[in-house]
Amino acid sequence: MNLRHLFDLSLVNRRDQVALEWAGAEYTFGDIDARSNRIANAFKAEGLREGDRVAVYLANCIELIDIYLACVKLGLIFVPINILYREREMSHILRDAEPQRFITETDLPALAAEAAAQPDTLEALPLEGDAPAALVYTSGTTGTSKGAILTHNNFAANAVNLTGCWQIADRDRFLLALPLFHVHALGNGLHCWLTSGCRMRLLERFDQRTAASTFLDFQPTLFFGVPTMYVRLLETPVEIAREIGARMRLFVSGSAPLPAQVLEEFRDKFGHTILERYGMTETLMNLSNPYAGERRPGSVGFPLPGVSARIGENGELYLKGPNVFAGYWKREDATREAFVVDNGVAEAAVVGEPDRARGEIPVAYIVLREACDPARLEARCREKLASFKVPRRFEVVEKLPRNALGKVQKHLLCRAS
Repeated sequence: MNLRHLFDLSLVNRRDQVALEWAGAEYTFGDIDARSNRIANAFKAEGLREGDRVAVYLANCIELIDIYLACVKLGLIFVPINILYREREMSHILRDAEPQRFITETDLPALAAEAAAQPDTLEALPLEGDAPAALVYTSGTTGTSKGAILTHNNFAANAVNLTGCWQIADRDRFLLALPLFHVHALGNGLHCWLTSGCRMRLLERFDQRTAASTFLDFQPTLFFGVPTMYVRLLETPVEIAREIGARMRLFVSGSAPLPAQVLEEFRDKFGHTILERYGMTETLMNLSNPYAGERRPGSVGFPLPGVSARIGENGELYLKGPNVFAGYWKREDATREAFVVDNGVAEAAVVGEPDRARGEIPVAYIVLREACDPARLEARCREKLASFKVPRRFEVVEKLPRNALGKVQKHLLCRAS
């Protein structure tokens, strides 16, 4: 299963329902599907194929959604670039990602003309769930910005978790003012909208001067924001805040810590306790305060379903789950540092080897960081895994064979054995 299957719950099954409000116009899910199909066909005509990168340097707009969906449908890797970045930051991303297509605002008229000549239907491709969907670059606060490879499965697991845990449904009215180049809006906002089939109004940006009137006009039930937005909303007069709150179902905050005082003042003024959660570029969402239950000020709640979390001795947070990214683009060193395995093992891959009695047995190919006793590895596996999952043999190799996208080529390991 890939993201197109998930999105078709809305793009196909709700095709006649209004999906999006943008710049004063309304678009149905069928309109969104057709627009993105035409863009996808234009990309195909240019020769773009699965695994190629498409970088975009765009503010929020419907065309950005069209391009992202076209990438999803073709197996292209979407590379969003922060519109606040200047030449130095942008050049680093373009050199690193090596996109086959780079789209800015000035390119949109020509792209629209190309798409207009294309059909609005598109044959589905047999994409795997672990195929890369996006290459999202970290902010670079701890060093050089790195490209996090987020797969179809990563985005799907995150969307299913959030729509379920936050009870997002097609009856919701979703106001999105966050930038789509960031995973907060892309991974949470866009994917929850398309998964749930709710109605969304997209804004180019959050504007505190018009925020109250936008809430009153659209009458949303759902809003995702960052702490700064909630601080600005506290300037709303009490009567208007209460009117907005009366129609709202859920306010969510993330991307930075929400001060406890802001949460309490917002609750007093709007009548809602903001739901705070925790995520990151490499993992999307990990923890969340409960939808039903106490939302504690200064806390990001509990691990989401399928996510395991623990705090190490040095205070680092260790995470495991279907939301965790595939690795850093062209940075095996950083990927090894980010993923924790057995102390002596740098990385590993398990392959099924033919066996007469069992059909197949698991064999582990490992790259060692230091000398390691296979018996100790087997004992550790038996502590953590079902017996049939424990590798019957551990083969030490210098490195794991990978393709251009960084995926381990297990068939080459089998051939070597």
